[in-house]
Amino acid sequence: MAIECLVLGPSGGARLLLLLLSLSPTRVDPSRVNAIPVDAGAGQDVGKSCVVATIGGRRVMFDCGVHLYYKGRRSYPDFERVLAATGAADFTAAISCVVITHSHLDHIGGLPYFTEVCGYNGPIYMTYPAKALAPMMLEDFRKVMVNQQWEEGQYSHEDILRCMKKVIPLDLKQTVQVDKDLVIRAYYAGHVLGAAMIYAKVGDAAMVYTGDYNMTPDRHLGAAQIDRLKLDLLITESTYAKTTRDSRRAREREFLHAVHKCVSGGGKVLIPLFAVGRAQELCMLLDDYWERMNWKIPIYFSGGLTIQSNIYYKMLIGWTSQKIKDSCRMHNPFDFKHVCHFERSFIDNPGPCVLFATPGMISINAGFSFEVFKKWAPSEKNLVTLPGYCASGSIGHKLMSGKPKRIDIEGTHIDVRCQIHQLAFSPHTDSKGIMNLIEFLSPKHVILVHGEKPLMAFLKERVESELGMPCYYPANNESISIPTTQHHKMSATERFITSCTNEQTKDSLQRRKLFCGSNMSEANDDEKLAEGTLLMEKNKALKILCEDELVQLLGMDRHVIQYEPMAASRIAAAGELE
Repeated sequence: MAIECLVLGPSGGARLLLLLLSLSPTRVDPSRVNAIPVDAGAGQDVGKSCVVATIGGRRVMFDCGVHLYYKGRRSYPDFERVLAATGAADFTAAISCVVITHSHLDHIGGLPYFTEVCGYNGPIYMTYPAKALAPMMLEDFRKVMVNQQWEEGQYSHEDILRCMKKVIPLDLKQTVQVDKDLVIRAYYAGHVLGAAMIYAKVGDAAMVYTGDYNMTPDRHLGAAQIDRLKLDLLITESTYAKTTRDSRRAREREFLHAVHKCVSGGGKVLIPLFAVGRAQELCMLLDDYWERMNWKIPIYFSGGLTIQSNIYYKMLIGWTSQKIKDSCRMHNPFDFKHVCHFERSFIDNPGPCVLFATPGMISINAGFSFEVFKKWAPSEKNLVTLPGYCASGSIGHKLMSGKPKRIDIEGTHIDVRCQIHQLAFSPHTDSKGIMNLIEFLSPKHVILVHGEKPLMAFLKERVESELGMPCYYPANNESISIPTTQHHKMSATERFITSCTNEQTKDSLQRRKLFCGSNMSEANDDEKLAEGTLLMEKNKALKILCEDELVQLLGMDRHVIQYEPMAASRIAAAGELE
């Protein structure tokens, strides 16, 4: 979790401090802006994203996720640290608003716990599609809690409903005035239906928190789009900080070849993924391929979660790519002809098939993908294809790190004889996309989150050497002070402006004389600064006025002290007296 605070610095400017929170308590200097990722969170890791940005006294929580590798309260960000850092009595007083970038659990899974258990009762913002998809994602995660028998940290179905009633939907590029000072705005992020980058501004201080995004379009979503903004800070995800992907067509051909080879040999294909995003992308690809091949081999969804999300995809076509918008006039591309529902009893059915099962990564003891993996992994005919990122500690990560022959889990073991195939079908942008976004926005400072430490270190060096921008990737309990600029508006009296104009005219005439006399060294001296008095009025407005105007305003007489130069003879006489 990250906290950034904007305060007035000793030089008259402001300083931004980012604090990423961990589970062990530490004191935070409230006069600085600090950032510390949550334990196993967004700081040098991927999971339970949660960044609290304090700008000009306004605190915005960006995302409120869970870490799917952990159970209980450890799965959540350390919310108590927000109170410790701010000194607030409760979370509603500590946080001005919560903004959720998208509906994936590592960005939204902790929201009901934060609102209904921790007691936050302030405004919550997310896009219309994110609000539509969130309840089913959260309900699915609630069932995982029950199945895993969490001893603490559970929330109920009623908690989810109460939480969602507090959500205020956002539209793209809609400027929202949270209060008289804080402004937020959402920009299209690609990645998944309804994902948004968030711009936040208080006074002259401005920042963007990207959440997860994709800088290249795919079959069903467009590329991320954002205005060129003047920013003090960009906080960007860095999941694929060192990866440059092949073209989409090359990746699709590779994926289809692997699936074709497996099912042609009578094998089963397990594709573990999250219900929203890659499921729709790959279903579109396979459905089209099956149609061209005229195959009758079944393609399955596990459970009803992906089927539910497809309904929302059909309803929210306006948030998809232009190609999808154009094609839906003739046929809705999310009406899959060859994809059907999967029943648990089908696991041991003979014959080839393709199964999309949640969750992605094949989390240990969590979800149907783990259950199917245990059944299908021992067969050499079968295939597990991993289309996206797999967090450290997950079974998917173990499979990607090198094909293990056996995986031991809590006293039992799984023989792994199946084929393992990894594909870069992740909805996250690659290193080229991250660099392109940073260069386009040209912020004064960059902070990397949502990535792995070695890869973030590599990207930091690139950002600093190629783009010349200070870049940071804070770990848990590590503070970073970031200087920002602050401008003050002030008025000037007509008399002061006139005096400045007169001084410039005199200076201009003097320069002409100097040029005529070829005295270039004097002509190149710095221009004179106008002299005046800065006054703060009762309403705290700033005004510049002439010295005589100030005397008149204060109703005082002007006193002038003049010093008479002493003649040389008088100086000598004074010396003799001594």
